[in-house]
Amino acid sequence: MISVDLHPIFRNNQDIELALRRTLFRALHTGEDMVEFIPGKGAGQLKQRVLTFLAQKHIRRLYAEVEQVPGNSGRVRVRMKPQSVKAPGRPGRLPAEPDVWEEDHDFGL
Repeated sequence: MISVDLHPIFRNNQDIELALRRTLFRALHTGEDMVEFIPGKGAGQLKQRVLTFLAQKHIRRLYAEVEQVPGNSGRVRVRMKPQSVKAPGRPGRLPAEPDVWEEDHDFGL
């Protein structure tokens, strides 16, 4: 199981989404069967952000189900699809991680 603590990046929406995407794609590529995101208990805003991200149509295709850990509302587990089920994309290949911007661009400055 891959576990990701989102507390250190809770203020940056881009970092949150990038961490969620990278973790799901890493799980697909390594064959992990479960991913656990730890948004913490708090007011529930970070957890809602995770659930909203996971509810997107193109992301839902990557996993089998979302579980909220009984007795611990600060964790969200994502059960990945079995390896025999191919993820969407080109036949026989896992989807590539989406392009992300390069942090060391000077943007023409």
